[in-house]
Amino acid sequence: MERPAWAPRSIDISVPSVSRIYDYYLGGSHNFEVDREAARKAMEFMPGLPKIMQANRAFMRRAVRFAAGEGITQFLDIGSGIPTFGNVHEVAQASVPGARVVYVDNDPVAVAHSQAVLAGNEDADVIAADLCKPQEILASDCLERLIDLNRPVALLLVAILHFVEDANDPSSAVAELREALAPGSLLILTHASYEGIPVTAERAEGAVDVYKDIRNPLIMRSREEIARFFEGYDMVEPGLVPMPCWRPESEPEDEDPYAFSGFAGVGRTA
Repeated sequence: MERPAWAPRSIDISVPSVSRIYDYYLGGSHNFEVDREAARKAMEFMPGLPKIMQANRAFMRRAVRFAAGEGITQFLDIGSGIPTFGNVHEVAQASVPGARVVYVDNDPVAVAHSQAVLAGNEDADVIAADLCKPQEILASDCLERLIDLNRPVALLLVAILHFVEDANDPSSAVAELREALAPGSLLILTHASYEGIPVTAERAEGAVDVYKDIRNPLIMRSREEIARFFEGYDMVEPGLVPMPCWRPESEPEDEDPYAFSGFAGVGRTA
């Protein structure tokens, strides 16, 4: 397999990547055949996976605009993935000129492509780090340069926590990040769940097994389990709901049934 110029030499292009599979679902071009093969296999069980990803991105954009409308000018997006059209910095800086954005990802392709996209943007940067090591994020020079933790921050954990197994204690990581944020900060979160998926749980399990096979287990949590990540936050209306139902800009009834797979919510620190 020929290595494209945008792919860092350090990555194994024969192994599927969650970030690149997500990029494929969204119609992006920064993925390899091995990623497309895994995505197509998962779609055999859940053909609406691209619709889920589109609903996820649409919620993210609405939530970022909401945060900007609340006066927040700083955004920390952990598990940001490969930048695509309408990414956080584009939405935030269109809403608030000069808004500052820090992306965080542990995928070398996501980091490299983010660096290329953000070249020349003095108000946005990317950190190569892992959600499960929040101190590395909080102590980074990049974060210190762009984000003032004494002022409110919008923390985005969009489609990332369902790739963190309970054994890695995602709740502690989320709590540690919360403790570092100033009052009035927001947590913007989405998470996969069997609840709302328009196929049987047994069929959806086939798609989940694809991620298990590529050693990136997809952890499907219940609404109750997802709500626990908002401990210490006051939920913003309408609470933790299916993605199309969070402050929709069009009638949710018009959405594809797959768009209702999983939950989205925004919480505010006291």
